[in-house]
Amino acid sequence: MKLSREIKTAILVIAGVLLLVFMFNFLKGRNLFKDERNFFTEFDYNALSSSSPVTIKGNNVGKVEDIKYDFETGKTRVSFSVDPRLEFSKTSKIRLYETGIMGGNALAIIDSYEGEVAKAGDFIESEIQPGLVSSLKENFTGLSTNLDKTLRSADTLMISLNSLLNDDTEAGLKTTISELNKTLTSFRSLSFSIQDVVKQNDSKVASILENFDAASKDLTSITDGLKDVKIDETVARLDKTLDNVNSLMNDFKNGDGSMSKLLNDDKLYNNLEGASKELELLLLDIKLHPARYRRILSKREIPYEPPTEEQINNNKDD
Repeated sequence: MKLSREIKTAILVIAGVLLLVFMFNFLKGRNLFKDERNFFTEFDYNALSSSSPVTIKGNNVGKVEDIKYDFETGKTRVSFSVDPRLEFSKTSKIRLYETGIMGGNALAIIDSYEGEVAKAGDFIESEIQPGLVSSLKENFTGLSTNLDKTLRSADTLMISLNSLLNDDTEAGLKTTISELNKTLTSFRSLSFSIQDVVKQNDSKVASILENFDAASKDLTSITDGLKDVKIDETVARLDKTLDNVNSLMNDFKNGDGSMSKLLNDDKLYNNLEGASKELELLLLDIKLHPARYRRILSKREIPYEPPTEEQINNNKDD
């Protein structure tokens, strides 16, 4: 079928109008061939623009479609669209936040994961996250005051430095630099003297190092010898000896054995004490009457006479 010129012209005009509408919406950020769901929210002021991004967890899932001022409530009503595959709770929040100092603002969906799923056309509550620029605006007064104080302090410091570096102190600075130069010169001469001393005693230093090396070798040989000693066996023998000593002491304490009886028997002590007293009296009698014991082999008997207290005391004093 052959189309007339009028029909062709009409088709071209309609196609041009459709293309113009598509391009106009495309430039505004709208895609007529993409299925999207629209939602609404409100703010006290407008900080957005058409086609501002809508994100969730940092991912772009939609854009701002329309911004209108509500003359009845005095608030800004924002319409935004999201991908139809995205589902979030109706009790979620739409947060207005800054994307950067030069990046503008955007909307973020803060899903609460509670309640029913939001449907197209629902109204979602909003909130505002303070940004860097707004914080600077709020604190600009304090910042300006602190900056003014800092500048005044810097000015005072510069005035003080200028007063220190006037012509009156120039001679003092020169004197100080001269003294510092002398000190450095003296330190240099001292370092040269130390180098000369080291060079003169180079052989002695080498000898000291050799002696130290020999001593370290001897110490190494001693430690190697200690490694060869069977310390475990020695400790075991010492432990066994201590056990035997403990057993012997327990026997003494419990009264077992001859030594324990000799040490713990009071009768033996009393007998030894009596014998010592008898021996003392015998020696005293020999001292007082030696003639009696010279005649011990003779038939004549000399009766025994006990010593007096005076003789016993005199013997103790002697």
